[in-house]
Amino acid sequence: MMIAVAMCLGGLVALVLGGDWLVRGAVSLAVRLGVSGLFTGLVIVGIGTSMPELVTSIEAALAGSPGIAWGNIAGSNIANTLLILGIAALIQPIALNRVDSMRDAITALAGSVMLFVVAWFAWGSIWIGLALLAAIAGYIAWRYTHSRQPGEEPSLQEGAPVPANLSVPAAGALLLTGLGVMVFGASFLVSGAVDLARLFGMSETVIGLTIVAVGTSLPELTASAIAAWRGHSDLAIGNVLGSNVFNILLIGGVTMIAAPGAIPAEMIDIELPLVVASSLLLVWFIAYRKQIGRIAGAVLTALFVANTAFLLAA
Repeated sequence: MMIAVAMCLGGLVALVLGGDWLVRGAVSLAVRLGVSGLFTGLVIVGIGTSMPELVTSIEAALAGSPGIAWGNIAGSNIANTLLILGIAALIQPIALNRVDSMRDAITALAGSVMLFVVAWFAWGSIWIGLALLAAIAGYIAWRYTHSRQPGEEPSLQEGAPVPANLSVPAAGALLLTGLGVMVFGASFLVSGAVDLARLFGMSETVIGLTIVAVGTSLPELTASAIAAWRGHSDLAIGNVLGSNVFNILLIGGVTMIAAPGAIPAEMIDIELPLVVASSLLLVWFIAYRKQIGRIAGAVLTALFVANTAFLLAA
């Protein structure tokens, strides 16, 4: 047990350090390339911080543990919208750009509904996985072509602290180094957490929805929290929206290809509807609110804690 605890603590330290480097590199890269901070959060940081979920879900699927694989995907999206945005908003209220963020929030909502439909009809095949990968490729291309349109928000918010003046290679190297440290830390954290959870007799699906989902979402949590703390709310919201889309389309697609089969039916009753509901809540925030304030952040965090407590008590 002591080894598992040590792995968890070491993983947390690595995630914090790596998250700071990743955010610094990503913001510098956005400045140099002339793209918006939201696009950087959506694509560059979104893909990067989703790597722990990708690796974990593939390993779980190939090991014959679909409950962990799909529970990780659904649980990570729930954690992104409720826990990560909640904590980021508690640190610093998150300003919302309705015009720019809405299309990405709707994409995440559409992906959530699609995941529920696939699970409801017990569909599972390599072709579904390929279709999901084609969708994510189209999404990235679409977002890039719209990242420099008139009226798009600037690369960094007015008055936000600008990082050290790094070249593109230096910024890319810092981003990749931070990502590598985060993936390393997440691997240690998840391994230790799963060992601890199994000692207490938790099911694979519950492990995937709670311990593994939170563990692999810590890169997103770290990146969004640091981004909010540094005043880059566009990067924080973009990271969450991008990660939600990538979790379903990229990670779901690769998982379906690696291990074709139906999504565990036990997720249909509560967790997948919660994925859809949390995505719909985010669309509502962007449509009718100018920011996610600290009170809203506290409510989101409390909802996540309540759902986790319910899963652990069931």
